[in-house]
Amino acid sequence: MTVPGTMFSVQSSNLSVRRRVVAVVGLVLLGLPLLTGCLRVQATMGISSDDRVSGQIVAATIPADENDPGPELTAPSALAGKVRVQEYSQDGYVGSQVFFNDLTFGDVQQLATMSDQSAGMFQLNLQRSGDLVALNGRVDLESAPTQGTDVQFTIAFPARVATTNGTRESDSIVTWKLPAGEVSSLRAEVRYADPNTRGFAGWAGIMAGAAFGVTLIIAGVAWFTRNPAPQWSSANGTRS
Repeated sequence: MTVPGTMFSVQSSNLSVRRRVVAVVGLVLLGLPLLTGCLRVQATMGISSDDRVSGQIVAATIPADENDPGPELTAPSALAGKVRVQEYSQDGYVGSQVFFNDLTFGDVQQLATMSDQSAGMFQLNLQRSGDLVALNGRVDLESAPTQGTDVQFTIAFPARVATTNGTRESDSIVTWKLPAGEVSSLRAEVRYADPNTRGFAGWAGIMAGAAFGVTLIIAGVAWFTRNPAPQWSSANGTRS
């Protein structure tokens, strides 16, 4: 029996002065074969203030026998050094555990190659409008067995979450426990500075400081050249 896995699909829109899409990602995280046993999918993602993504994914099932390795995921060769996959064995579950670090949103798209299997869909849209980042998602687990399925998604933002329909673990962390047999929606909004804007502001500040320094130098030179030191005549002791 095949059970839906997980897919992140971050859809794009055109850039504008006030609106910018954070990422465009089609990501099949998991396509998991589930026999008649239990399924465990735990995806944890953290977004830094520089829009970098780090986290881990656990994909595991109760093995059918001692030779059953559970879900096997493979790290994309293009992300060598950023993604690491190891065997997972805990609480009677076996499968794969994936660690990823400092990924760009373009890198995240390549995680789709970790598994050739895909069934159910997890669509996630991250979009920036000025300093506002909005997360919207749709998870379809209608064909997953209602018994023994544990699917969770947790995301940590670099600032306090303003609104969400998930469970707040803290000011900046939200978790969704996704029920099997249903279609669920994910929503969250958070405000933090656009890293591109911060970089431009910093460079503008440096340039403004440099320009101010040059202005001071020019003003100082002009003052001294406008007020030359008086010269005295050696004959009568008067200034010339």
